[in-house]
Amino acid sequence: MVTVRRMQKEDIPDVMDVERASFPVPWDSGTFEKEVDGNPYAHYFVIEKDEHVFGYCGLWVIIDEAHVTNIAIHPDSRGQQYGEKLFRHACQEAIEHGAIQLSLEVRVSNTAAQHMYRKFGLVPGGIRKRYYSDNGEDALVMWVGLK
Repeated sequence: MVTVRRMQKEDIPDVMDVERASFPVPWDSGTFEKEVDGNPYAHYFVIEKDEHVFGYCGLWVIIDEAHVTNIAIHPDSRGQQYGEKLFRHACQEAIEHGAIQLSLEVRVSNTAAQHMYRKFGLVPGGIRKRYYSDNGEDALVMWVGLK
């Protein structure tokens, strides 16, 4: 059975496997440790099957605004709607923590992710020029009202 739950420090090695397989410039494990243990605004979740973590999502909720810091599903598990399940959970958590809007940045070339976000009502709100440090690609900012 596939479940989504709050990320624990013990999940970080598996999260790092997903991170390295998903991003050209991955976060380091120390960043995840700080987010999980030291950031009062951070809410991080993992998706797992048979106690194997194959995806995660990070969310900051500050007052009434939520921001997705990152989301990834291991390439071996993509295309099975696990990203939607994880993102739906993150949106619900944002609402439960008082957020009335949610934003994120996504690579302009990542049309698959943009398509998924549109299913949740997110719409383009602007471009952040040369946002990604690995190749200077622009980021599309997307927003949605949660209430």
